Amino acid sequence: MIIQMVQSRKDLKDFINLPYRLYKEDPNWVAPLRSEQWAQFDPQKNPMLDHCEKTLFLLKSGRRVVGRCAAFVDHQAVEHWGESIGLFGSFECIENINGAHLLLNVARDWLVRKGMKGMRGPWSFASQEWGLEIEGGDRPPVILAPHNPPYYADFFETFGLHKAIDLMAYEADMAQGYQFPERYLTLTDVVQSRYGVTVRSVNMDDIESEVMTIVEISNKSLADNWGYYPVTPEEARAMARDLKAIVNPDALLIAENEMGEPIGFALSLPDVNTLLKGLNGYLLPVGWLKLLFGLKKIRQYRMWGLGVVPEYQGKAIDTLLYKATYEALKDFNVSMEINYVLEDNHRMNNALLKLGVTPIRRYRVYEMVIA
Repeated sequence: MIIQMVQSRKDLKDFINLPYRLYKEDPNWVAPLRSEQWAQFDPQKNPMLDHCEKTLFLLKSGRRVVGRCAAFVDHQAVEHWGESIGLFGSFECIENINGAHLLLNVARDWLVRKGMKGMRGPWSFASQEWGLEIEGGDRPPVILAPHNPPYYADFFETFGLHKAIDLMAYEADMAQGYQFPERYLTLTDVVQSRYGVTVRSVNMDDIESEVMTIVEISNKSLADNWGYYPVTPEEARAMARDLKAIVNPDALLIAENEMGEPIGFALSLPDVNTLLKGLNGYLLPVGWLKLLFGLKKIRQYRMWGLGVVPEYQGKAIDTLLYKATYEALKDFNVSMEINYVLEDNHRMNNALLKLGVTPIRRYRVYEMVIA
């Protein structure tokens, strides 16, 4: 087996197409749209690449591609973290530990040459898509979440990577009888009265401005969270364009104080993976019709983000946003996956458990010292 750097459009096509072959027999894998995968590696379409220096590697056995890996330095992250930590991701490989180690080794060597002291991943060129799924892989992934074979963990650990942090996912299935606990309904009424907080859905006629508001809250509220680094205005605008096509405005919520200032948000997305299943990544010939007529019928959601500005943290504003999300979707018998929550975010994990949601998945980010 040999390593080859991606240098041509054909190489990139091989890189992008590999998962569609590797996961062909996996009943839980959902093939992402191929057009979105191409866009992820296109600097003209993915503004995250504006602050990234990257290279892509293929693993070949003869002429056949059997693995892939990306190595990259996100200069925005390095600056915010104050640490020279490089990233690896887009990792896929056949069940061959030697081949897997070849990929990880070439990624590590490239990062060392770029002056990095540590390597962390799996990380993605899509915002906030991190980790290796180590629990919960017996069900399909939700939108913007990874899915992988269980043996990848052994690949990483035998290479010398170790756990950096775990990310938790929870489920509140209203179709199976989940109800927001009564005692917290009273609590949220008190919170609204005491702090003069109101919650509203986004204005779809001004979605770009609304997303910019959410990003500003996010950059304030999550600045000290492990792994987080600020979202740029360009990324926010791209996010607004992407969200406009799929979002349910009733599930995109902003909390405001009595002066009308935004202080928190909750962002829940229809899980379009339920519609992508079986399309093999193609919208043509009939996939676009499935999306067009199926979006409003989706009953699976992912809570993708929630944040409260520091001066309002610890005042149950997060619980108020959970309640507002529940009330917006309860009549549709939605199953909501809350994904991700950092394992060291004890306040949020404890709040979710008190709300009666069920832990269903765990993702792991790995790291190692490389210099």
